[in-house]
Amino acid sequence: MIRLARQADIPVLINLLQDILQVHHQERPDIFRSSGQKFSEDDLKALLDNPAKPIFVYEVDGQVVGHLFCELRTATGDVLEPVKTLFIDDLCVASAARGQKIGEQFYDFALSYAKEQGCHNLTLDVWADNSGAVRFYERLGMKPQKFRMEQIID
Repeated sequence: MIRLARQADIPVLINLLQDILQVHHQERPDIFRSSGQKFSEDDLKALLDNPAKPIFVYEVDGQVVGHLFCELRTATGDVLEPVKTLFIDDLCVASAARGQKIGEQFYDFALSYAKEQGCHNLTLDVWADNSGAVRFYERLGMKPQKFRMEQIID
């Protein structure tokens, strides 16, 4: 079951954020630390009260096994159309629950939610070194919108 996250979900959200940090740290230890938090407990409390940044959780038998952090955005600028976008800021399924199509269900849910909100598109960022995530999103029909290039300076 997918539902809006509640204050009581904060401890499991913090654990899931740690899980996803480990994935990123393994791929890019030059950028991601091995421990830490993307959002503090206070940050999460504020996000849970922000309707423009909904957080959804996937619950199985009363236990949260995944999260979907979203953000409703509207493009601004002199050359941009005011396109409304649903941005997936973070999608994580607990390692013990992977392989059960929960990520796909989250993605389908995000698409439906974006349509309900009148969005033009659904976007997210994925690290190029996270080939499993890149393949997952491509399999679901996503295509690159733009590329951020880098050259590491020693």
